[in-house]
Amino acid sequence: MTSLDAPALARGAAHLLAELGNRAEVHDLYSPEGAAVYHDMAGGDTQEVRELVTLVRALPGPVLDLAAGSGRLTLPLLALGREVTALDLSETLLALLKERLAQSRGRLAERCTVVHADMRDFALDERFGAIVLGTSSISLLDPAGRAALYRRVRAHLLPQGRFLLTTVELHAPPGQEEAEFAFTGPSGRSYRFFERWARADGRRVVAVFPAETATETEAEQLTVCTTTIGVLPADLLESELTAHGFAVRSRIPLGDQSGRHRDVLMEAEVAA
Repeated sequence: MTSLDAPALARGAAHLLAELGNRAEVHDLYSPEGAAVYHDMAGGDTQEVRELVTLVRALPGPVLDLAAGSGRLTLPLLALGREVTALDLSETLLALLKERLAQSRGRLAERCTVVHADMRDFALDERFGAIVLGTSSISLLDPAGRAALYRRVRAHLLPQGRFLLTTVELHAPPGQEEAEFAFTGPSGRSYRFFERWARADGRRVVAVFPAETATETEAEQLTVCTTTIGVLPADLLESELTAHGFAVRSRIPLGDQSGRHRDVLMEAEVAA
């Protein structure tokens, strides 16, 4: 996906970027150059996986995994024994998914169809019992993009099928719009994650730096990833879904609901 136009970085990220100077190679997190960092970030995040798999297990029919990336949700969905179509706009991430499928045990690859397409504009010769959009990927779309997505989802759902999507709500008092986190991906690489919530714009700009910025030579380049993501409260998404002919059946809070980031899983169907 392409990110929204970015407002200013968090002050800590801007300061660190200035310190690195020409040593920093800045890329969008969702670009081909940022794919390895995104893959490492997503691979260590188990949020929503269990809940999504539980809902899909109760639904008949094949599954469409939108914004599938390198397979964070695709592989658990295939583990249910289902036919899964994995769709993404990033050829780089889909190549990583194909590598993971080739290395997987069993015959997962035989039940997975990989599609290079935009989730706002796709047409498949199949309808699905579940269409999944995880990892809060809907936050990458502007209102027009979300409207196009809803139309495509409606066109591809089986009767009584479900659209399952997640969003992240932000909760922070005024004056705490910026935050920094540290995390380590499955690769063992550690990162510093900066976030600035542009509250008035309903967006957050993130920046991901390697945790260790010291290098053997001053000429060695360091990959820094930035992107801008919408902040979409569940109430807003429910109103949009209703306006586009869906009925929201449930909202499921995910994980810790006392922190800054509060994930919500939404289950919707085409309204009668």
